[in-house]
Amino acid sequence: MENFDAVIVGAGAAGLFCAGMAGQRGVRVLLLDHATAVAEKIRISGGGRCNFTNLGASPANFLSDNPHFCRSALARYRPSDFTDLLRRHGVSFHEKHLGQLFCDHSSQDIIDVLLRECAAGQVTRRQPCSVLAVQRVTKGFELTTSAGPVHTPQLVIATGGLPIPQIGASDWGLRLARDWGLKIVETRPALVPLTFASSEWAPLVELSGLSLPARLTCGGGKGAPKGALKGEFLEDVLFTHRGLSGPGTLQISSYWRGGQAIQMDLYPQGDLANSLREAKNGSRRQLGTVLAQHLPNRLAEFWLQRLGLNPSQPMAEMKDRDIERLAQGVQAWSLKPDGTEGWKKAEVMVGGVDTRQLSSQTMASLSIPGLHFIGEVVDVTGWLGGYNFQWAWASGAACAEALRPGGTL
Repeated sequence: MENFDAVIVGAGAAGLFCAGMAGQRGVRVLLLDHATAVAEKIRISGGGRCNFTNLGASPANFLSDNPHFCRSALARYRPSDFTDLLRRHGVSFHEKHLGQLFCDHSSQDIIDVLLRECAAGQVTRRQPCSVLAVQRVTKGFELTTSAGPVHTPQLVIATGGLPIPQIGASDWGLRLARDWGLKIVETRPALVPLTFASSEWAPLVELSGLSLPARLTCGGGKGAPKGALKGEFLEDVLFTHRGLSGPGTLQISSYWRGGQAIQMDLYPQGDLANSLREAKNGSRRQLGTVLAQHLPNRLAEFWLQRLGLNPSQPMAEMKDRDIERLAQGVQAWSLKPDGTEGWKKAEVMVGGVDTRQLSSQTMASLSIPGLHFIGEVVDVTGWLGGYNFQWAWASGAACAEALRPGGTL
C-alpha cells in the first residue's frame, strides 16, 4: 500500500494544474488518468491552439444551479494570473476575438507548461492507470488501481465531463459522487450544434454552408422549464444539413432545453422594416434587389419564397403589411430544435456535482472530509471563448491551496 498526501484522479486541465500547484506547496501528489494521451482535450481545443482563457472572465459568463458558487475561485485566480504563468515559461499568445486568448504556436505549449509545473512539484504521474475501486476508510481513502493499492487522506476528482467520449471522457466522477450520496445536477451536452426534424429542416437544407451574424435568444420567461435561464448572444450562425452550428448556436445551446424554441434575428444591425420602408419611398428598385443588400442572396431568396413575395415587385408598390411581415420573419424567427449533435460534438457539459454540497473556498465536500471536486465535473459551465479553461485553472488553484502537506485532515 503506497501512501500519498493527495491523490488527484483526472489529468486534464484542472487536474494537471492543481497537481503542479499543490506539489510546489509541499504536498506529495499522485496524479492518475486512465487515458494514454496526456490532456487530449487541451490538445484539440481551439483548432489546435487552445483558447486557454478569456480576459473578460467573470461569474456572469458561467451557468450553474448555484450561480454565486464560482465567484470566490474566479476572484482569487484571474486570467492575468495564468498569463503571468505562461510568460514565465516563455509561451507567446495573442487575443483573437472578444477577449479570447490563444497560443501563438500550439496547444502543446499549454500541456508542456502544466507538465513542467508538475515536475517542479515532484508530482508522481501514472498514465494510463485505471482506478478500479475507491473505498472510504477511517483516515481517508483507499484506491485500488491498475498499478496497485494507494492510500490518501485527500482525494481530488478532476475527471471532467461527458463530452467527446472518443478521447476517453466518462462519467466515473459523477458515479462516484452519486454512490457516496452527493446530488448530481442533471447533465446535458452544451456548446453543441442544434438539430431539427428532417421534415421541418428540408426547406432550409439549401442554406447549408451559409454563415452570418445573428442575435439568438432562448430560455426564461413564462412557460420555460424550471431552472431554465435566459441566454442572448450576437455571434455568427452557420446553417448545416442537419440544423444550426457556429459560435452563436453553440453559445445558445447551453441555455436550450428540449421542447423550447430559439429566436433568431438575422438582421441584428438595425431595423429591417424601417430600412425597407425608406427604400420604398421614390424607389424604382425591386424587392429582391433591395433585400439582397441587407441579407445574403440565398437567405433573401429563401424568405421571399417562404412568404410568397415576388422578388421582381417594385419597392414603391410594396404594401406596408408585407414589409412588416417580412421584417418580423427575418428579425424574430422562431425555431424549435428537436435535439443536439450530442456528446460526440459537445465541447462541455452542463450540470454535474451540485455545488451546494461543496465549499466555494476549497472545492471540498461539506459531508465527506478530504474529498474535493474540480473542473468540469462540477456544476459550473462557461460560455464559449476560454471561460471553461479559466474555471479549470481557478477551481484547481482553490483546491491546491487547500490541500495540506503531510495529508492531515
